[in-house]
Amino acid sequence: MRPNLLNPFGPKLCLASRSPRRAELLALVGAHFAIAPVDVDERALEGERPEAHVLRLAEAKARDSRAARDDAADGAVYVGADTIVTIDRAILGKPAGPGEAARMLALLSGRVHEVWTGLFVLDPREERGLGEAVRSIVKFAPIGKDEIDRYVATGEPLDKAGAYAVQGGGALFVEAIEGSYSNVVGLPLSHLKHLLGLLRESPVREVDRRV
Repeated sequence: MRPNLLNPFGPKLCLASRSPRRAELLALVGAHFAIAPVDVDERALEGERPEAHVLRLAEAKARDSRAARDDAADGAVYVGADTIVTIDRAILGKPAGPGEAARMLALLSGRVHEVWTGLFVLDPREERGLGEAVRSIVKFAPIGKDEIDRYVATGEPLDKAGAYAVQGGGALFVEAIEGSYSNVVGLPLSHLKHLLGLLRESPVREVDRRV
């Protein structure tokens, strides 16, 4: 078994997400975790800033997951995460279908965009939570229409924020990343490790959200 590098002295994690990418990242660093997904309304509120949007959803996922598994999680820490892509002040979540995926990719082609992930960790034993919004900047190469059509036809973009997977075929379009790579995948591991450490060490019992 791979050593637990993420949270070696802490309890098991409950990941409030169905994302296989997030689960793969946790497994990569040997985390002890269970999958505890919930459904939340991911639509942005009117005038909501990207960082506030992802942090609100990450907290909602962690708290809803805890409420659903209150007697079964064995003192685990609940982890909520939500990732979006932003460009021209527009929030790009998961495309509704192939046509929207193609439009998103055309919008990102040859330009710089931001990837935001909200993280929220919740300790249900003491009702303490910590959150953070993490930003990475991604530069795309120009993408031709034929390339976009071929990529969309693979089906990979259809459940990805911004319609691409940096750890998959979308890597062909990424020229540069400023910030956390794992954030672009969907779970900024170094930031998660830091939050878990703070949750374990801090005596503060109120919710702390950092944006």
